[in-house]
Amino acid sequence: MGWESPQPGTSGLGMQPTANKRPSNSAPPPTQLNKIKYSGGPQIVKKERRHSSSRFNLSKNRELQKLPALKDAPPHEREELFIQKLRQCCVLFDFISDPLSDLKFKEVKRAGLNEMVEYITHNRDVVTEAIYPEAVIMFSVNLFRTLPPSSNPTGAEFDPEEDEPTLEAAWPHLQLVYEFFLRFLESPDFQPNVAKKYIDQKFVLSLLDLFDSEDPRERDFLKTILHRIYGKFLGLRAYVRRQINNIFYRFIYETEHHNGIAELLEILGSIINGFALPLKEEHKMFLIRVLLPLHKVKSLSVYHPQLAYCVVQFLEKDSSLTEPVIVGLLKFWPKTHSPKEVMFLNELEEILDVIEPSEFVKVMEPLFRQLAKCVSSPHFQVAERALYYWNNEYIMSLISDNAAKILPIMFPALYKNSKSHWNKTIHGLIYNALKLFMEMNQKLFDDCTQQYKAEKQKVAEFAGSRGNKLQCRGYSALKRHLCSALEVFTRLCIS
Repeated sequence: MGWESPQPGTSGLGMQPTANKRPSNSAPPPTQLNKIKYSGGPQIVKKERRHSSSRFNLSKNRELQKLPALKDAPPHEREELFIQKLRQCCVLFDFISDPLSDLKFKEVKRAGLNEMVEYITHNRDVVTEAIYPEAVIMFSVNLFRTLPPSSNPTGAEFDPEEDEPTLEAAWPHLQLVYEFFLRFLESPDFQPNVAKKYIDQKFVLSLLDLFDSEDPRERDFLKTILHRIYGKFLGLRAYVRRQINNIFYRFIYETEHHNGIAELLEILGSIINGFALPLKEEHKMFLIRVLLPLHKVKSLSVYHPQLAYCVVQFLEKDSSLTEPVIVGLLKFWPKTHSPKEVMFLNELEEILDVIEPSEFVKVMEPLFRQLAKCVSSPHFQVAERALYYWNNEYIMSLISDNAAKILPIMFPALYKNSKSHWNKTIHGLIYNALKLFMEMNQKLFDDCTQQYKAEKQKVAEFAGSRGNKLQCRGYSALKRHLCSALEVFTRLCIS
């Protein structure tokens, strides 16, 4: 799979849009530093913000001596000086319990990291073989640590949709360590064959553990670094995919909590884009067993754009997967959560934008039965989002080709709600949908109208006859009761 890892929030990969279909996004949607929020509904009081940070093993000797600048050193001494600076940056400082401590030495480390970032970016032939183990050790010492627990000191669980994330107190140093390592991986001098001795499965596993960090700035760096590693180390690709799968399995079936699902899905969006055809069976199983069940997790809104992108990428690669995907979506369709239902409708439209007509025929009946329910939803945003499908030219062409099957399914919901729905905007959208159906096939529309009225008349007659029968039965029962009472009264009088 030859693909170039994209820059953060972008991708160099793209698919050519199919004729007559709306082109899908060519890059996975970037994860947002600001959390997704939905307007409307009752205001939820935010839980107390957590102030804990990661657990670092602080260095005992934290007195750093300022070393000479790399640019001022003689060329033959620069490698050794570079190594000294890398080792010096392995010293860890306290940013939590005593943030004002060791300020002078913290600045020495910050300046050293900054200098090395510039040095490795603007100079060639500086990433020598001796630098590889030192750079990986410096990265590991600074970043591989125990993340804070995902609960408040008071015991309230962290909610990624509602709570503010805990930002890393040591970020002034961590950011530069990430920046240095990214420039190290991107250096023209970087040789994966040398680096693979140090960047191995254990390293990747520790890197993946950090994706659960609450700090979105850290996850953004991790996403880009994992992109680079996946692109450069062919021998690690299957392992990376397998470990990401394991994270998803734990998230879906055990914890339902992980901070980095959106970022991991964004990485996978680019990986899926580069899959060779025909798709391997393991990749198809990943779609069915991992991506589809991710739709049922309650925190779906945090990562849904990235998830939908991955699903659409699969369908663009292999249209035969359309039926199991849509059946899976209908299986996990939300019953009572309206914002989540709107998300499903958004994703379904993205799928319909790339669906093949031959695949559409296989799923149109259960699909439009669900859309009929959505049109009838008392939640106007659900009904509105479903009715917007009638503004999509490609979807309308699919409906037009299969109107004989689709109109009888949709007509009762459209006709009934054109009169009974409480929201006037919905009335307008329904009239538009009915008008389009009428223009599509006037005779079919008239037949559906007559059939609907006939069915309604049957229901009314049945209800009326049932009411009369119940009334007759009630009268007969009352008559029998009165006769019995009269008979008892007569006997009492005689006696």
